[in-house]
Amino acid sequence: MQDPKTYRYSFIFLLAALVVALSVNICLGSVSIPFTETLRSIFGETLENTAWEYIIWNYRIPKAFTAVLVGAGLSLSGLLMQTLFRNPLAGPFVLGISSGASLGAAFLIMGSATLTSLFGFSFITDVSLAIVSSIGSFLVLLAVITVASKVKDTMALLIIGLMFGSISAAIVSVLSYFSNAEKLQQFVYWSFGSVGNLSWHQLGLLFIIVFLGILLSIFSIKSLNAFLLGENYAKSLGVNLIRSRYQIIIATGLLAGAITAFAGPIAFVGLAVPHLTRQIFNTTEHRILVPAVLIYGAILMLICDTITQLPNSAEVFPINAITSILGAPVVIWLLVRKRKMVF
Repeated sequence: MQDPKTYRYSFIFLLAALVVALSVNICLGSVSIPFTETLRSIFGETLENTAWEYIIWNYRIPKAFTAVLVGAGLSLSGLLMQTLFRNPLAGPFVLGISSGASLGAAFLIMGSATLTSLFGFSFITDVSLAIVSSIGSFLVLLAVITVASKVKDTMALLIIGLMFGSISAAIVSVLSYFSNAEKLQQFVYWSFGSVGNLSWHQLGLLFIIVFLGILLSIFSIKSLNAFLLGENYAKSLGVNLIRSRYQIIIATGLLAGAITAFAGPIAFVGLAVPHLTRQIFNTTEHRILVPAVLIYGAILMLICDTITQLPNSAEVFPINAITSILGAPVVIWLLVRKRKMVF
């Protein structure tokens, strides 16, 4: 068993890179704000330009912290799924939880015309989208947990989770077919993902949920290490398979469901970052992997978000596109260079 102290300097470097990525993300944006002024505002000084101060504290800092939570949470949920199912292609979306969140958002956005005609006002707000998406992901999570109590085979559970995702996607397709162009476009924009729409109150709620997911994951480290060698080996070590499986599924549900509800379905990060971490650290020890994927995921998401918002430009690219364009070649290069996958 590898000692986490062996990787002390690697973690110091990662934390330094995280601070740099966070600082760059806060300093850059569509409005040009001098670096020194940004630092002064962050350290509590009042700026003469109140508009700059408003932008920094009500848009850039919440957006940066949201990117950290989204990147860390998705990366960790991807690691949990890949370990539980011992499948390198598993990600945070394999249980259909994010599809459930998308289904909730689709019902609200594309079914809002009926609700508006009945009640006389629009139901579509950032808060209502987050609530309905959370309900959708929670219902799918509840269904997966119910099925998990009946199915002993982990791979069967994986297939059932994918089927839940397919059912949700099919219902979304039907809603899209009958929706008008305006509502369909609104749903498409939501599906691009965004980390820039959260208020401090919403960010606080997202932090609590992600923190609970991380806490459950930390308590599952022994089980995760045992699952890598198979369920029979895990059982021989005294691991309670049913309880551990529930714990990992609930942790993934909290992380992936809440992030999708608040930031939209952001792809690739949860699948790629665990592989990047294993390749760079060359270990399967989860005492090392769990904190490493949290930091790597946060850094990658901050970099992607910085790229989406080009300096001094009002144009914002879809973050889903950037995560795939930036991350996929890196993973391909690492796998070709290493010639084998650490798993």
